[in-house]
Parts: sequence; C-alpha cells; structure tokens
Amino acid sequence: MDSVCQAPLSFGIFDHLDHSGRSLSQQYNDRLKIAEACDQAGFRTYHVAEHHSTPHGLAASPNLFLSAVAQRTRRLRVSPLVMLLNLYHPLRAFEEICMLDQLSEGRLDLGIGPVASPVESRFFGVSAEDARERYNEAAEIVLAAMKTDRLTHTGRHFTLRDVPITLSPIQKPHPPLWYGVMRAETARWAAENSINIACVGTSASIRAITDAYRTHWKGAPARVMPLLGMVRMVVIAATDAQARAVAAPAYAHWLESFTFLSRTYNLPAPPMLPSSFEQALDRGFCVAGSSATVREELAKQVTEAGVTYVMCHLAFGDMALADSLQTISSMRAIMPSFASPAILDEAAV
Repeated sequence: MDSVCQAPLSFGIFDHLDHSGRSLSQQYNDRLKIAEACDQAGFRTYHVAEHHSTPHGLAASPNLFLSAVAQRTRRLRVSPLVMLLNLYHPLRAFEEICMLDQLSEGRLDLGIGPVASPVESRFFGVSAEDARERYNEAAEIVLAAMKTDRLTHTGRHFTLRDVPITLSPIQKPHPPLWYGVMRAETARWAAENSINIACVGTSASIRAITDAYRTHWKGAPARVMPLLGMVRMVVIAATDAQARAVAAPAYAHWLESFTFLSRTYNLPAPPMLPSSFEQALDRGFCVAGSSATVREELAKQVTEAGVTYVMCHLAFGDMALADSLQTISSMRAIMPSFASPAILDEAAV
C-alpha cells in the first residue's frame, strides 16, 4: 500500500439527536447552535442518524434537519448516517438527496444503509426478511438515477417506467458515500467500492475493520483513501472530574433512550453496548476529561484503531448546551495538534 495517500486526521460530529428532556423546538434550536459552533471550529461534517418512533432519534427526517444546518453554516458538510433507504421509495429518496446537495452548495456526504432495528422496519410494514433485499434494490435505483435523464427499473420491490429525471446533485456522479461497518467482511465491500466508513466499537474491534479495509482498497497511485471513521462520545471540561460529572448523567439518559425499543418490546440490547458510564469509559466509547486528557486518549485510540477520522458525539442525553459548546471550543484548540502525519503513520502500521 505504498502508493496510498491519506488525508490528515480530521474530525466530524455524530448525532443521534436523542431526546434531551427539553422541548422539541428547543432541542432542534440547540442543535443548530451546535452546528454553527462546529462550523466555526473547523469540524468536517455533521452526521445525523435516522430512527423512528423512539426517543433515541428525533431526526426522523435527517435530510429535513440537515437542510436547516446547511443554511446556518458555510463550510461544515452535512450527512445522513445513514438514510434508511429501505423505508423510502427510491425515487423520493433520490430527489431529496439532490435537493440537499443543491441547498448545501455541494456539501452533502451521503450515508445510506438498511434499518438495523427490525422493530423500526415493522413500523413501516417492511419485514426483517425483506429489509436487506429492499435496501439493495433501492440503493441501486438511487445511484442509477444520478447518471441518467430517464429511469426505468423493474424489480421485486420497485417498478419505474421511463421516469423523467429532472433533479441532479451538484457533486458528480454523486455525493461521497458513507456506510456503517461493524464487521471486517463488510469492510472489504466498502473498500472495493471506495466508500467512507463509520465504525462503533472498541479500538481493537475497529482495528480489525480498518486493517481489512486497507488490505482490500485498490486505489490508484496517489489517490486519497476514503475516510476510516470511529464514533466517540467526547466531553471536555476544566478538569477530568468536572468532565466526568457532566458526562455520567448524560450517558445514563442517553442509554435510557437507546434501549427504549428493546425494553418496550422485550428484546435483548445490543451485546457490545456499555451498560454504564464507567464501562463506556473503560472500553473507550466515551472520552471525558480535561483538554490534555482527551487529546492523549484520542491520540492513543486513533493509533490503536487505525482510523483517519474521529466522529465526536458532542451532544447526548440531557447534557446542557453550554457543556457541548465548551467541548467544541476545547476541540477547536486540540484538533490542529492532530495534523501531524506521524499520527497517521502510526495508525496505518
């Protein structure tokens, strides 16, 4: 892989937009203020998850929320991560994607994927058995629509006959693609298709994924490798103790909303989910402390996980807006220290 070029380590934002306990209008307003602060601080992209009928995700239409973000920012890219294509008619999904890329002036990163929760699929009448096939067909149609002016498709789930395509994205042939990857086998597919990836897990589990990605990526000489990202909750305060005092109750509140559907329908929680803030700290899912502590821990995890992109979960649970803004301000001072190529050289070893 000597010919592979890697961009300097960069930072983005990941958000479930889980219920904070405040009114919905206040929460949306607070998140827009966070987006503005992240734009000024130099974060790359604001990634938003899509969930339905759960307090764990209040961005049921991520594109709608991100269109507001795009109007409040100038450089920050916007990204549904992921847009649950098996819940959309693909023609409608394609048109929304084009609109968002145009409204953001070409700042869209497109995360697509199937619904991970069978409960959420059933709310839309999509069975767990059909979810993957329906997603694959929808993704095929969306990407095909980016390259034509008339669309015809006949499949098991969707039929389109000579549909005029009157919208298009700014970015050709389509906005940069993202996919959530939890297994090394999926990393191979993403690498072979040059798709950016987002990972959740311990540094060791993520390393297995990034190693697989690097093994199978076939970029041309001097071509920049797609981003290999990991999600981490990040809280920074004046001292380690103060940061953890903010993060601990916020994590407990976030965990309550995360497990809402599993508790409601008596289903098992995800096996790798830390069941307490202390466990989240131990496993590296959450990084909380002073600026110096967080910088040291993030540098360590970047090297261990082999990532090139850190997706900071800066607002979660019932965390106050002021606490999120404090973390953003501190990250603005920390991020330039990660521009050294030495960090990425270590990560790729």
